[in-house]
Amino acid sequence: MNEIRSAASIDEREVRYYSELAETWWDRDGPFWPLHTLNRLRVAWIRDRLCEHWPDRSPEAQRPLEGLSVLDVGCGGGILSESMAHLGASVHGIDVVEKNIGIARAHAHESGRRVRYDCVTAESLAAAGARYDVVLNMEVVEHVADLPGFMRACTRLVGEDGVMFVSTINRTPLSWLPKGTHRWSLFRKPDEIRQLLERGRLETLTETGVRVNPFTKRMSLQSSNAVNYMLLAAR
Repeated sequence: MNEIRSAASIDEREVRYYSELAETWWDRDGPFWPLHTLNRLRVAWIRDRLCEHWPDRSPEAQRPLEGLSVLDVGCGGGILSESMAHLGASVHGIDVVEKNIGIARAHAHESGRRVRYDCVTAESLAAAGARYDVVLNMEVVEHVADLPGFMRACTRLVGEDGVMFVSTINRTPLSWLPKGTHRWSLFRKPDEIRQLLERGRLETLTETGVRVNPFTKRMSLQSSNAVNYMLLAAR
């Protein structure tokens, strides 16, 4: 726990905020409804990109990610981790909010998903020499205090021939949100993320924007990354 609190990337304000919301992770009508909606979209996009990266895999297979080691950084209550496990991956979910890990473990037990969860930082895993085929860095970079240090650790966690997915919110006038939801100043421009990936010897292969319809609460892929975007980078 002391190691977690001393990590430069930890934003204590974010930790307190998500600790208070931890019990609502799996409430599809609660404050995390956008993540549940986004999850259906991002899981399909991640699956398809991984099957393109490793052509011997088929997105139509029942467990297309069988045999792949996946790290879900900032896993929260386990929404994405469980989806990856359902597709056959060996998943390790990590988060710096202890309550999140407790919720994730309990839900995985109830759902029968085999996911390993730990309250640990990406920095400590990288220092220990951990490596994964796939690193999921989804909706996390807008919550960290030391972005270069955090991304340096995350890129070290990507094994040879491995990949990293990053998704976040672009820092543009269109992405301005009401006070209390996110801090606009911490939103990350695509160029900023690409440069940090390049420093870690990862090349951005593809990216997509995500459109949110505020009236229907539906999400879809789009060419513009002016608000939400996802990208894939490979070693």
